[in-house]
Amino acid sequence: MPADDDSSLIDQYGVPLKRSFLATMREQISGTDLQQGRPPFAGHLAGRMRPELLGAIIRAADDGNSYEWRILEEEIEELFPHYYAVLSKRRRQVCQLPITVRPASDDTFAQSHAEFVTDWLETGVLADALFDITDAIGKGLSVCEIIWQTDPGCVRPSRLLWRTPRFFEISWEDGETVWLRDAQGFSDLAPHKFLQHKHPSKSGLNIRSGLTRAVGFLWMYSVFTLRDWAIFTQSYGLPVRVGRYGPEASQSDRNVLWKAVSNIAGDVAAIIPKSMEMEFVKNPDMKAGADLYEKRLDWLNREVSKLVLGSTAGTEAISGGHAVGRQHREVEKDVERFDAGLLATTITRQLIPQMISFTFGPQKFYPILMIGQPDQVPLQEFFPGVAAMIDRGLTVRTREVRERFGLTQPEPGDELMSTKTDIAAGEKPLRALPEDGDADMNTRGRLLRTVLAAAQPDMIDRLSDRVAQEAAGALAGLTDRVRREFERAQDLPDLAERLSHLHLSRAEFATAMARGMALAQLAGQAELLEEMGRVGPEH
Repeated sequence: MPADDDSSLIDQYGVPLKRSFLATMREQISGTDLQQGRPPFAGHLAGRMRPELLGAIIRAADDGNSYEWRILEEEIEELFPHYYAVLSKRRRQVCQLPITVRPASDDTFAQSHAEFVTDWLETGVLADALFDITDAIGKGLSVCEIIWQTDPGCVRPSRLLWRTPRFFEISWEDGETVWLRDAQGFSDLAPHKFLQHKHPSKSGLNIRSGLTRAVGFLWMYSVFTLRDWAIFTQSYGLPVRVGRYGPEASQSDRNVLWKAVSNIAGDVAAIIPKSMEMEFVKNPDMKAGADLYEKRLDWLNREVSKLVLGSTAGTEAISGGHAVGRQHREVEKDVERFDAGLLATTITRQLIPQMISFTFGPQKFYPILMIGQPDQVPLQEFFPGVAAMIDRGLTVRTREVRERFGLTQPEPGDELMSTKTDIAAGEKPLRALPEDGDADMNTRGRLLRTVLAAAQPDMIDRLSDRVAQEAAGALAGLTDRVRREFERAQDLPDLAERLSHLHLSRAEFATAMARGMALAQLAGQAELLEEMGRVGPEH
């Protein structure tokens, strides 16, 4: 084994870590350093931006010199308020999603590895760094330096420090490898020390995949429009000052005249010879001209919203009301799930295997980190659907229903809320009789007698009272004429025939038939209770 190796820690590939790496696990190696070509500040470019200069900066980045483009990327975020707002919204949405860890298998060791990762999540190290990691949404790449905690039997990140993209360069050899700037120019990133999150907004080279690349020219056009609007607003409504000079006026006299008319207010001024004429044609619709600037800026902002969020409803009040807004929110949720999936994949591949292998040794499989919640049916649709399926024989775990509603399992001594007040708290319900049509009556009779033998003496009376209450509920709300037909009907077909002659609306007819079926079921239950009373526990 080479002298630089130390077998006390092994990575996920089974390779012992070098002593040189072990010495820097808890140290920063990519921070600000003037001697290494990584200054804290790098000047400004936005103030002198023109189309030709922006194009030159972008072409230089494509050729492997992205330093000025990285400076401009940050300035665009700072100086373009709408882009700053929608990009921050998108980044914060994914940062607020729940994070869970799924074990690699049901094995005891796999479970302990997942618990180890979960315990690390509770330290808040990842939560604090999520927003910085999502910087890749705008720039295509974000790099965080990992500062490791190396306690015995517990090796895990203690900090994830964001580094500005100016400190790195994309390799011009393959267009993908990330280099660190240093005194020699560039060097490869140290293994196990950096978390690289690449977020492609489109297919292609990483340097061209950030959202800011697409927003750059929109930002420049909005700057020009805003500047022109400011000049227009400054001079709007002011009179035009015209100074006239005679043929005897010298150049010095003309300069004095110009200074006089231009210093009165604004730049709407001119000087002309007395022998000349100047005609000012008034715009008949000055308001339309003023609105043009605002409309142009609004259009640019909407284009940015569509680029970043996939829709405009999250930032604009649009026509269509709730339905359109809900549709646009679904689009934003698709973007949110995409961001969460990329983020979870990066952490699962670049952090979790290292944590587990450093602490427990290399494993065949590692825990999987998941961000976000699985798609679920809305509660207003979930409960009626489950209730309908239960009525048709579907069995459902109570625990799953409670978790879906965010409810906990009651404990002994808790005050319970229930509509079934006729059943004492803690009492076990009767087991359902088998529904298998092939079961003979002797088997059913034995099961019935077994249930009755274990029943409390007053159970039949209480169940009978409950049937009566439910029957009263089924009849409640019916009109007198419908109630009379219920009382006269011999069976359900007869009831349907009688109701059809009343010429009820479809809704009223459906309600009446539903209650009729409910009463028929309750009648069957009452007959069963009567039979149970005749059988008795002694049989």
